[in-house]
Amino acid sequence: MIRLGVFASGSGTNAININRYFADHSTIELAKIYCNNPVAGVITKAYSEDIPTQIFTRRQLQNGMLLKQLKQDQIDVIVLAGFLWLIPTNLITGFQHKIINLHPALLPKYGGKGMYGMNVHEAVIEAKETETGITIHMVDKKYDTGDHLFQATVPIEKSETPESVAQKIHLLEYEHFPKVIESFVQKQ
Repeated sequence: MIRLGVFASGSGTNAININRYFADHSTIELAKIYCNNPVAGVITKAYSEDIPTQIFTRRQLQNGMLLKQLKQDQIDVIVLAGFLWLIPTNLITGFQHKIINLHPALLPKYGGKGMYGMNVHEAVIEAKETETGITIHMVDKKYDTGDHLFQATVPIEKSETPESVAQKIHLLEYEHFPKVIESFVQKQ
C-alpha cells in the first residue's frame, strides 16, 4: 500500500476530497494529515473522517524532526493541499521527487510567496485574464517552480469576481487533484 501524507494549513476540503477518493483504493491510502495550524478547519474535518492527524511547528519542519516522523509513519509520497510554508531542503532531499503541490492558477503566472487563495484570484481578475485554472506540480526549493504534472483551465467572464473564480477553481481541484495524485503514485 502506498501511503500518502497530506500537508494542509486551512479548511481541508482538498484533503478530505483526497481521503474520500482513496478510501476504497486497493493500492493507495491517505495515511495521515500533517498540519502547521492548530486551529485549522482541516483538523476538525480529519477527526470526523477518522484520519490520523499531527500538528507540527516551523521548528520541527526545519530541524528534521518532521522528516523523522514522516519516515516513522512510513509515508511514501507527500501531497501539499493548501499548505503555505516553503518546504525545507531536508524534506525535499528526504522525499526526492515525491512531493507534489496544487496551485490555484496557471503557473508560472501568479505563483510565488504570498500567492495563495484569494490573493491569486484577485490578481487574476485585476490583470483582466480571460482564463485561469490549476497547476499540479512537483515541489522544489522555491515556491511554485517545480515541474508541472498537470494543468486544467476555466474561462473568466467579464462579470467574474474573485469569489466566483474561486468556486470554479475549487471544482477543478476536486475533479482533478486526486486523479493526478493516483497517476503520479502509480508511475513511481
